Amino acid sequence: MEYMGIDGLKRTKYCGLFSQDDVGKEVVAMGWIAKQRDLGNLIFIDLRDRTGIVQLAFGDETDRAIFDKASICRSEFVLAAKGIVRERSNKNPDIKTGSIEIFVSELRILSKSDVPPFEISDQNNTNIDLRLRYRYLDLRRGEMQKTLWLRHKIVKAARDYFDDSGFIEIETPMLVKSTPEGARDYLVPSRVHKGKFYALPQSPQLYKQLLMLAGYDRYFQVTRCFRDEDLRADRQPEFTQIDLEMSFVDQNDVMDINEGFIKTVFKNILDIDLKTPFLKMPYDEAMNRFGSDKPDVRFGLELVDLTSGLKSTEFKVFANAAKSGSIRAINFKDGAEKVSRKEIDKLIDFVKTYKAKGLAYSKLLDGKRSSSYEKFLKDEEIAFIDKAVDAQDGDLILIVADSDNRVVFDSLGALRIHLGNKYELFDKDEFAFLWVTEFPLLEYNDEQERYVAKHHPFTSVLDSDVELLETSPEKCRAKAYDLVLNGCELGGGSIRINNRNMQDMMFKALGFSEHEAQEKFGFLLDAFKYGAPPHGGMAYGLDRLVMLMLKKDSIRDVIAFPKVQNAGELMTQCPAQVEKTQLDELNVKIIED
Repeated sequence: MEYMGIDGLKRTKYCGLFSQDDVGKEVVAMGWIAKQRDLGNLIFIDLRDRTGIVQLAFGDETDRAIFDKASICRSEFVLAAKGIVRERSNKNPDIKTGSIEIFVSELRILSKSDVPPFEISDQNNTNIDLRLRYRYLDLRRGEMQKTLWLRHKIVKAARDYFDDSGFIEIETPMLVKSTPEGARDYLVPSRVHKGKFYALPQSPQLYKQLLMLAGYDRYFQVTRCFRDEDLRADRQPEFTQIDLEMSFVDQNDVMDINEGFIKTVFKNILDIDLKTPFLKMPYDEAMNRFGSDKPDVRFGLELVDLTSGLKSTEFKVFANAAKSGSIRAINFKDGAEKVSRKEIDKLIDFVKTYKAKGLAYSKLLDGKRSSSYEKFLKDEEIAFIDKAVDAQDGDLILIVADSDNRVVFDSLGALRIHLGNKYELFDKDEFAFLWVTEFPLLEYNDEQERYVAKHHPFTSVLDSDVELLETSPEKCRAKAYDLVLNGCELGGGSIRINNRNMQDMMFKALGFSEHEAQEKFGFLLDAFKYGAPPHGGMAYGLDRLVMLMLKKDSIRDVIAFPKVQNAGELMTQCPAQVEKTQLDELNVKIIED
């Protein structure tokens, strides 16, 4: 059969937009076949595009050549159909166009299709790798098209909001200088400058600060960023940020403008009225209560510090932890009956993945107690724990003790989330926002054996902690803030250093020599000589924002062409080898293992 073009036909409207108002009109529809049903003397075709489905009808009154052509049509053929809109006899209330159909008088097959490797349907349970291998087919599914459409609307809402708020959208470079402080850079060899490399930006951080020095006052950008780091459900090697910076502001100014943005987006996209201002919580409080700097505050299971009451215990596991670390517990109210002994063993294995040496437990059920630790403690120590955690019949007490506080926080914080998800301890329809503030300025990196910036080296220290920067930098708190939604970091920012002397002190605290600081960041330090306004900003992970708003499990579900766990793309099979001549031009040589 010959394929036909669309010469002489012009699409009247998208498939999903036909309605009762079109009854009696001659129209043209174009799209893909979602389903063909041949009933002998009747043929029905569901024609699909990004807006939905409209039914095409063929019957006794249809020209025989057109009827025969419709009979050979199969799923994913591309069609153009001309006909009269009429009411359907068998209405379908599940779709917008379910009350009408197009009785076809002219049919053109614009393109045939092989049998797809999986059904193009929101109800299929196709393996994710197969879906990503044929992503262009997966993207035809209504759920994916709805998701990407809403992503577009979120970006539009962002642009409109920041434009109305006086921000200027300015593009910053994609080929930048490598400044390795944080995640690994993706490097791009230069053909012209032999032996030298660009980096793909991890963020527009330095450029947006320089825009503030240049006097642009309010900048924003929807931009691509790149980080060569291990993947997980909410992380990709390339991602999109909504990035902004403001001059002559303090932390509250930045938080206020961003609360307005989030409030606007949720109202415009989901028709949800969020209450502002959002809750604010210092970093230390978040860690002590939830074991995380991005706590999910939709449910309890808060951590309880038992260290002070167990310092003198003869139980060595607790005593050793109390010397330099801590002993902390969570009380799973009414959890004793829900969690079996076998399940507790699984919880023990779970916390070990976070470097905990074990998980002590005590079950209080029907007036009886079963415990892994009580036989090692004195009665008054058991009573202290019970009082501290408000133990009652039916409760399950879970304790982690370690000489490293980070292990205690990481393991109990993760265990808390695990239990919350497994036993559905929160309302999945709730959106709980939280600002976490007063982060440590620095954190110790065991691999590098030095302090590194908790956020980045350009974050300003709290005014009350400035004097500590030279004497005890590890005690300094930062003018930094993260916006957390349901236990996920949605975005983060800080007030920046705008003083050359302060920036020098920061680099010194990070172990940089004057030569290293000048070599890596000389352009910024030189810029400070010429008048730098107080400034601060923030960046959102757009992919993560869309994922959380639409309640998706992974950011892969909201990105058109995502990468997989090993940072590869299954559809195009990248990364891939390149020709030797290309490598020679770049003076790059592959060293075989």
